[in-house]
Formats: sequence, C-alpha cells, structure tokens
Amino acid sequence: MKGVILAGGLGTRLYPLTKVTNKHLLPVYDKPMIFYPIQTLINAGIRDILVVTGGNNAGEFLRLLGNGKDFGLAHINYTYQEGEGGIAEALRLAEYWAAGDGICVILGDNIIEKNIVKAVESYRKQGGGAKILLKEVPDPERFGVPILDGNHVVKIEEKPKKPGSAFAVTGIYLYDGGVFEIIRTLKPSARGELEITDVNNAYIGRNGLTWDILEGWWTDAGTFESLRRATNLVAETGANRLD
Repeated sequence: MKGVILAGGLGTRLYPLTKVTNKHLLPVYDKPMIFYPIQTLINAGIRDILVVTGGNNAGEFLRLLGNGKDFGLAHINYTYQEGEGGIAEALRLAEYWAAGDGICVILGDNIIEKNIVKAVESYRKQGGGAKILLKEVPDPERFGVPILDGNHVVKIEEKPKKPGSAFAVTGIYLYDGGVFEIIRTLKPSARGELEITDVNNAYIGRNGLTWDILEGWWTDAGTFESLRRATNLVAETGANRLD
C-alpha cells in the first residue's frame, strides 16, 4: 500500500500567515504541520509516500523534507497541483504514481493522537473498495457527515446545516485503484471543486465502502481555532502514538 498526503491549496482561512508560506508548513507545537501526517503513514507501515502540494511555496517542502531520510525513508515523492480544484482533483494527480496499488490518503492538516494501524490492516483484508474513518465531534456541520443504518453508511452529506449524525468523516481515506476511475466521472460541485464526498458516495453506491472509528483525538488545523486546538492537544498529550 502507498500513502498520499494532500498538502496543496491556498490556506485562505489562515491568512495572513499563509501569505508567505504553505499552510502545511506552519508549526503545530514543536514540528511543522506536514510532519504529523507523514508520521501517521509511517506508523501504519506505509513507506512509499507521495506529497501533493501547490501554490507559490511548493519548493519549501523539498527544502524541509528532502528525500525523507530524517523519517527513515529511502525517498519521498512530490507532485504539483496547479490552482485549487478540490481534494479529489488533487488526488487525481497521484494516479500514475499509484500504478493501481491500494492507497491511504490523508489530508495534510489532519493530526491524530494515536494511529491507523488497525484500519490499514482491516482494509488490506477487505481486498478492495474503500474505507473511511469516522470520529464523533461537537460540530459535524463543518465536515462530511455520514448517515448510518446499523453498520452501513447510507450516504455522506457535505457540511450539512442539519447533520444526520454526530460523526465527521475524518481526512483519512483508504482506496483501491478504482478511485481514479470514479474521479474521472465527477462533475464540479457548487463550489467549483471535485469533492471527495462524491468519491465516497460512489463507493457506497457500489456497496464497496466500510468504516471504522478513529481511536484517540483527531483534529484538522486549517483554521485559527483548530490550529490552536491542535497545538494544545499535541503539547498536552502528544501525537502519532502507537499504544
């Protein structure tokens, strides 16, 4: 399995900090934000990693991460997203590199307390399709929200005004090689983007999507409030633990 970190976009919600650098290079406590998703993948045994970045500061990733030796990696792969077209649009850039293998996709501003080892092992046994990780949150309307019927996800609604559950779809996804075929069928949303929620709903339509609950705390770090929360959580409890 390969790992894809989506670290593009303009980070406008963190302006003016992002006027001079990419959001994912901002500090979260004592490390740059991008370090956390890299470590999440490594902890899950994924060592073939692609970073999708963009904007005017993409070269800073290479200067910071180099070939990945500081993480014990043989190398890190990079690709560049022109403009902003949504998460699914950014993921599409990984198709040639993925070469039909299963992939674990993580948004570059997602930080977790523990690890995704069990989810990755479960997905490998699943043998295809997709798996998403859910977390109960106090503000699900900020995220993609799953509608559940027992153990099945019936539908995922993107940022609903009246959430159908208290769960958020975290920014960690596991897909087979068919994800790129699905992305090619997508139409831009009202925001003008190719939505990852539409990808997940397509898998639901194929009866090919499963879900797990993410253990430990989880947060994004894409707003001033969530960036502060992430920093405080990492300072108080640590992140990327294997226990």
